[in-house]
Amino acid sequence: MAKPMREISGALPSALTDAILTATEPLVLRGLVASWPLVKASLRSQREGIAYLRRFYRGEVVRALIGPPEIAGRYFYNDDISGFNFDAVNARLDAILDQVLEHLDDPCAPTFYVGSTTVDTCLPGFRDENDLDLGDRDPLVSVWTGNRSRIPAHQDLPDNLACVAAGRRRFTLFPPEQLSNLYIGPLDFAPANQPISLVDFHRPDLVKFPRFAEAMAHAQVAELLPGDAIFMPSMWWHHIEGLDSFNVLINYWWRQSPGYMDAPVNTLMHAILTLRELPPPQRLAWQEVFRHYIFEADGSEAAHIPEPARGVLGPLDLDKARSMRAAIMQKLKR
Repeated sequence: MAKPMREISGALPSALTDAILTATEPLVLRGLVASWPLVKASLRSQREGIAYLRRFYRGEVVRALIGPPEIAGRYFYNDDISGFNFDAVNARLDAILDQVLEHLDDPCAPTFYVGSTTVDTCLPGFRDENDLDLGDRDPLVSVWTGNRSRIPAHQDLPDNLACVAAGRRRFTLFPPEQLSNLYIGPLDFAPANQPISLVDFHRPDLVKFPRFAEAMAHAQVAELLPGDAIFMPSMWWHHIEGLDSFNVLINYWWRQSPGYMDAPVNTLMHAILTLRELPPPQRLAWQEVFRHYIFEADGSEAAHIPEPARGVLGPLDLDKARSMRAAIMQKLKR
């Protein structure tokens, strides 16, 4: 039921305008990084792609996820959600690539996955040959590599430009408002510290998860080839599959907000602590407070207060954020 994602064919890096990089809908950019040497090497052969990646490795230890063949690349919980179905280990990247190489032709291979690893730390010099210019943005650039994988649907706060450099990847995206239809697991215990959908996208159980059918009616899907890229807006749910026995994704992510702002998930956890168990009338009263001061704030909520007296209702800056953070931390110690 998912619909195809909007695409631009033959995209050049010059196509990365602010209109694209601040969009609120996902977009596939076909061929955006087709000129990258890693893309060309991986298209010649998987072994050449692995050899090219090794050129830049200098011994940095990475965090790797290793799972048995029976999980079929789906990094998930164990049966009772008391643990996970994989092992997380610290390892050398070249050792993980050795394992991927050993199992290239194995249809029932163990699964190996290295995710969210900073490129400049792990592969110094890689971006001298394989990079994008995002203007005045200062993105975090990460590498994700391994063999076949299925990463459950989750959200990220930053905007994300993900570039497929080796292997094929399938992306299934959902707008943020599909939260209740995706059956999200524990908020404080998740495979990569990001809450995930409990639905197996390959075998969705619509008896256990009936609203997932509605989520799929709003889904957008795209299969990307080496050289393609996808822009994923902040907070869109995304399920990602690495479809080949060697895959590399390079992603750029950045926030459209000042660095002094805290992660909103901290507010969610504090709200669970302070608001969720209130009597319903009190919760409704606080809902109105948040609507007024946060979700529909436009400046008018403090217009009747002299500017020097507006305190936290005035514009935020680094110093005020530090002061507020210190005050909140002091209150949390009670």
